Amino acid sequence: MGAIIYSLCALTSLLCAVLLFRSYASFRHRILLWSGLSFSILFINNGLVVIDKVLVPTVDLSIWRLVCALVALMPLLYGLIWEED
Repeated sequence: MGAIIYSLCALTSLLCAVLLFRSYASFRHRILLWSGLSFSILFINNGLVVIDKVLVPTVDLSIWRLVCALVALMPLLYGLIWEED
């Protein structure tokens, strides 16, 4: 059951990233770009969760997952602080 939930979370992050990038291509609002980048990295983070918890449960990837989550928040934080509209 956990594998299904982890996989659905990864697919949801990927879908959000694709939709945000499509919206950015149409409207050219920079916050959509930063949000799309953030969700792209969150997709990688969720992929690491699937690898860590389902595929290779004996290997601890928690540090890599935390670093990935921190990196995922940085583009969104940059966009919220420095972009003006």
